[in-house]
Amino acid sequence: MGIMDDAKDLAHEAGHQLGEAAHDTKERIADKHEEVTANADVKSAEAHRDSVEKKNELKERLREN
Repeated sequence: MGIMDDAKDLAHEAGHQLGEAAHDTKERIADKHEEVTANADVKSAEAHRDSVEKKNELKERLREN
């Protein structure tokens, strides 16, 4: 029965490694999603800042005239 036990252990270890690989991949995808979302938030905030600056510049020009 030594061969059967070895095969069982090998199958168990392969399953364990596959599970770890799947978990690592899931974490990488979650990390990338978080990074992309953060970058989108930054771009949105920068665009909002730029629009507020332009609006304020236009208001100031109107006040000067």
